[in-house]
Amino acid sequence: MKQAEHWRGTISANIAVLFFGLAGVLGKLSTLSSPFIVLGRVFFASPVLLTLCLLQKLPLRPKTLRDGITLVGLGALLALHWTTFFQSIAVSNVAIGLLSYSSFPLFTMILEPLLLHQRLSHIHVVAALLILPGIYLLVPSFTFQNQTTLGVFWGVLSGATFALLSVTNRGLGERYPSLVISLYQDGVATLLLLPALFLGSGNAQLWTPRELLILLFLGVFCTALAHTLFIASLRSMTAQSASLVASLEPVWGIVFGIILLQELPTLTTLLGGVLIVGAVMLPALLTVIVSRAK
Repeated sequence: MKQAEHWRGTISANIAVLFFGLAGVLGKLSTLSSPFIVLGRVFFASPVLLTLCLLQKLPLRPKTLRDGITLVGLGALLALHWTTFFQSIAVSNVAIGLLSYSSFPLFTMILEPLLLHQRLSHIHVVAALLILPGIYLLVPSFTFQNQTTLGVFWGVLSGATFALLSVTNRGLGERYPSLVISLYQDGVATLLLLPALFLGSGNAQLWTPRELLILLFLGVFCTALAHTLFIASLRSMTAQSASLVASLEPVWGIVFGIILLQELPTLTTLLGGVLIVGAVMLPALLTVIVSRAK
């Protein structure tokens, strides 16, 4: 029985990560600007998340005013994170966007001692520092006139905002279900990005069937469903195993980019990607190996 549950969890986690990896490709397929893409994503994800929370009878009310303010702030941070992520892909390609975003452990290493007062393990420091040469290999020239360099800049900024988001979420996660936190973040992001409908020039494009279909799939499958599947997988998987599966997001994204967009990464991009993905996987991989050896 436990073996069957473990396999179900593993399959759920992998399906979730497949959808996460597909998100960047859908962003590239869209002709909308990054804020519009994020608005569509959170707009369609929010009602699905709300429905799931109501079906599970999860308490939705913040326990304190401070928690409520934090949830609103995290919604703004999520909007910034996804906007910079899609902007990275828009100015460069899917591989650059996903790999530069995957630099987030470097920023997590800096933020955890500052915000959570946690001591860093040596392996996490080594893994984070391995990301630096990986990023260096992604950058073809140190000028923002180069689109790839600009993509790396936006991607690293996306990684930094994700690190802040995940570290802050960790404290809230002890008091609130993940689905409730996601609902607040997506809902707040929707409200904050709504002015883009009136300020932007892409209003007509937004309502075309093609764009709506992309945004609907992005919100329902690549956000709400993927997040729900990944959370469900944690019931029968260790956190380390789930982290290993999650680290495959850029790999699947690059594969989808090759298949759907014919975007072939350069050799230096692939080498940088091996360093970055390897560094992200290293702590969880070592933990799994050590636990199985006992």
